[in-house]
Amino acid sequence: AAAQMANFAYAIGDEESRECVLVDPAWDVEGLLDILDGDGMRLVGALATHYHQDHVGGSLFGLHVEGLRALLERRAVPVHVHADEAAGVRAVTGLSATDLVTHRGSDTLHVGAIPIEFVHTPGHTPGSQCFLVAGRLVAGDTLFVQGCGRVDLPGGDPEEMYRTLTQRLAHLPDDV
Repeated sequence: AAAQMANFAYAIGDEESRECVLVDPAWDVEGLLDILDGDGMRLVGALATHYHQDHVGGSLFGLHVEGLRALLERRAVPVHVHADEAAGVRAVTGLSATDLVTHRGSDTLHVGAIPIEFVHTPGHTPGSQCFLVAGRLVAGDTLFVQGCGRVDLPGGDPEEMYRTLTQRLAHLPDDV
C-alpha cells in the first residue's frame, strides 16, 4: 500500500473535473494509482521536485526505486520538471526527453480549475522546485520541519540554498 513509502508523495486534484497529478511518485506506484482509482480521479501528469532517485526512481545505494518509469508504464502522462533537472531526471530514470515537460520558476499548470505555481528553489539541486497550491507549499527536499534540504550532495549549493530561503521563499505570504 502507499502508506509504506519511504518519502512523501502527494496527489493534487480538482474534485469537479476529477483530474489530478502526482508529486514525486517514486515509491509504491501501484498503491498510489489504486488510491486515485478508488477516489475516481484521473491522472493527467506527474510533477518532480528534483532528480534524486528517492523522488523520481532509479538505482539508489543498490536498491531499485520504481518511480516515474513504472508510473509511465501504467499511465502515459507527462512528467513536469524544472528545465535544470531534465537531464538528471532522464539519467536516473531512463525516461526520454519526450516524456518530460520542462518549466521555469513562476510557470503555472492548471489541473482542472486548480492552479499549481512552480517555484524554482535551487540549493538542494540546481533545479529543485516547490509547488504552490491554494496557499500551501509542496516543498520536496527544499524544506523539512526541522530545516532545509542537504546541500552536500552532487548539485547541492549552499549559497543558492541561502538565497532560496532568504529571498525566493521569504517573499511568500506568512500563512503559506
